[in-house]
Amino acid sequence: MERATDLAECRNCLCLAARSAARRITAVYDRELRPHGLRATQFTILTMLMMRGQTTVGALAKSLGMDRTTLTRNAALIAAKGWIAVTADGGDARLHVLSITPAGQALAREAFPAWRRAQERVSTAFGPVGVAALHRLSDARMT
Repeated sequence: MERATDLAECRNCLCLAARSAARRITAVYDRELRPHGLRATQFTILTMLMMRGQTTVGALAKSLGMDRTTLTRNAALIAAKGWIAVTADGGDARLHVLSITPAGQALAREAFPAWRRAQERVSTAFGPVGVAALHRLSDARMT
């Protein structure tokens, strides 16, 4: 027998809770990074490029769990500020390679203490068990 539809269950929607938490977490990072002229997503792109070196849009998008078009849009904004370079791969004009510029490296290093403050604030709010759960969820395949 089919359960009766009780929309009150939606108050406990895990998707809604996760999206709300993600917005609040991002706001903490954005607030700390704002004095450096950065948003959390931009800082993440810069630091990933510092750690990985030159990377294609597709490879970086995959490692960030981000849609290619979203990364392309963000990369264009960062490139316009001179923090990264976007070049076409010689073999395929559709394949774009991202690399961080010296100015982008300097900015990421300058903003790192602000990122660290945000990281500590969010980690404290979640506690060790919550942080571990968050990492497990980000790595989980639910499909």
